[in-house]
Amino acid sequence: MEIKKIILGLSVLISMQLNAQIITDRPDQTESSSTVGNGNLQIETGFLIGFEGDNQSSNRQILAPTNLFRYGVSKSIEVRFLSQYESLRNDNVSVEGISDIEIGTKVQLLKDESKNTEIAFLSHIIVPTGTKELTNDNLGTINKISISHEINERVGIGYNLGYNYFGQGKGDLTYSLALGIGINNRVGIYIEPYGELIDLEEYIPNFDAGLTYLANKNLQFDFSFGTGINKRMNYISIGFSLLINKNKN
Repeated sequence: MEIKKIILGLSVLISMQLNAQIITDRPDQTESSSTVGNGNLQIETGFLIGFEGDNQSSNRQILAPTNLFRYGVSKSIEVRFLSQYESLRNDNVSVEGISDIEIGTKVQLLKDESKNTEIAFLSHIIVPTGTKELTNDNLGTINKISISHEINERVGIGYNLGYNYFGQGKGDLTYSLALGIGINNRVGIYIEPYGELIDLEEYIPNFDAGLTYLANKNLQFDFSFGTGINKRMNYISIGFSLLINKNKN
């Protein structure tokens, strides 16, 4: 079955992991407006395979794995570190190695329980430390404002607006909107339009969907897939998130 048909089938369900006890920044594109909490360490890891382009000229990307480490330095501030092993193939040319690392922070600016609203700001610095064929050779930055609203005990919405700059050009504007429902105390699903305005000129809209499964209060598995809207692109990803809670005992 084609990935677009699968997504259309899931789109009637809607999602995020509202009932899950672990609030993560994967598998969707929308970064959560919550931090991990003072003294807590959260590890979010996964594998992704994606394709882009037509039959004459196509690109294949494999991330195996991608690792995000989040540590809470206070109730509303976390520090973040991202590293991933990447394999790229374009026609007959293949490169693989370590991508540039990202170091950043997330700061929760607002948590208004009376209005069921949270707001956070996230910023990463991309350090050109990757394998020669994969590094951007320039310092870059990724920035997002993240906002979420809890509609009721099961339904919620989260959205991001962002600006990325990779050391050249005008930079890219980004957006995402995740809408979801908790199916039960363990399973949640989501649908999400997202995209970017590359170099403030070329608009690339995409769409993805997926699910999460809470194995226990500290471990959550996920599955997701996405597709391009105005160009040929699709991906599939699986992963898990592990919360090492300072106060678990």
